[in-house]
Amino acid sequence: MEPETNPNSMLSASNTSEHMASNIVDQPKENSNTGHAMSHQDPDNPHNWPLYRRVYASAVSYAFGFVVAFGITSYTAGIPGLMNEFNVSMTVAILGFSLNLLGIAFAPIMTPHITERLGRSPVYLASLPLFSLFILGASRSHSYSSLAFCRFFAGFFGGPCFVLIEGTFADCWRAHTTVTYYSVLSLSSYVGAACGPLIGGYVFASTDWRWTQYVTLMLALAAFLLGIGLPETYNRSILRRRAGRLGLPPPKLLSAQSGVTLRDMVQVTFLTPLKMLFTEPIVALISIYVAFNFAVLFQWFIAVPAVLHLVYSFTVQQQGLAFIAAIVGSVLAAATSISIDKITYLRLSKNSPGGMVDIEYRLLPAMIGGLFMTASLFWVGWTANPTISFASPILGTMLYVWGSMCALVS
Repeated sequence: MEPETNPNSMLSASNTSEHMASNIVDQPKENSNTGHAMSHQDPDNPHNWPLYRRVYASAVSYAFGFVVAFGITSYTAGIPGLMNEFNVSMTVAILGFSLNLLGIAFAPIMTPHITERLGRSPVYLASLPLFSLFILGASRSHSYSSLAFCRFFAGFFGGPCFVLIEGTFADCWRAHTTVTYYSVLSLSSYVGAACGPLIGGYVFASTDWRWTQYVTLMLALAAFLLGIGLPETYNRSILRRRAGRLGLPPPKLLSAQSGVTLRDMVQVTFLTPLKMLFTEPIVALISIYVAFNFAVLFQWFIAVPAVLHLVYSFTVQQQGLAFIAAIVGSVLAAATSISIDKITYLRLSKNSPGGMVDIEYRLLPAMIGGLFMTASLFWVGWTANPTISFASPILGTMLYVWGSMCALVS
């Protein structure tokens, strides 16, 4: 005996499919001025997901960024061992750290084009294993040239995790929480980088430099297992996948903002920014400022251990513990940025048309952070002296990280 078919349920399913199909077709027209391909009412829009799902997607992206940042700086704890094993100078040994950062610099150039076509989750789930593969290669290297090679490509393939985290958070959280989620996502790289020498110092003291890479691999495996179920958050990919799932033709979406042809991609990603760097004063000044910020920030991972060892005779474990100050500075920066945003947003939105606040007010944390960074450089430079407590330059480092992250969040 055949089961009865409920005509009402069939009609409901048909209407649902037609409604979703019409949504797919109409998206670009609805949102042509917003840059988003999904309507605010669409249940598949990540903004409308349950809280636990948005938190999960954000936590995975945070974990991936944390691991890559940890991998950058954990290397520095093992530099003395590298110098002895490969018989290289300190300057050459630092190359493994610098080349990793250089590899990451390519991520903003290539990642948008791949993401526009594949979505965010496939890039995440390919980036971290490839990063891990080259970290493994670095850990097993028997010549310094092969170590430097692997460190560069570890950064090259791990870099997309830094680029994607911003997009993932923007996909999941609404615009009025921008400063809050920027503060949280910035903690992934700042805290991850600070934990590198903190944990790496104890690892190197107990074993050898190779274990600084093995620990990074362990963390990468844990993050990957956490992220296996990572949902796609990119609007364009969600629409394409939904259309395929419903057996519909691909939706008519706006052209990818990163360009469609190779010529467009080069123009958007490289030539236009390069032109703006030399023709737009505001772009040039901000670029110089951010470059200086990061240059000083990452030199701390070489300078702080050197100063603490040469001036205060710190062991490698004690040098790592000094980076707890950087973690504290990061947390203070997040709290500062969020507090300023909440105070100014609540006060100004009441008197603004549509409740919108001018974006220039987001520069307030940077104004404070700039003062902190300048003061910290003089502080550390003047107080790194055997006659002054070791706590002084460490606190100065904390102040720089506090200011640096405030500027970045802005």
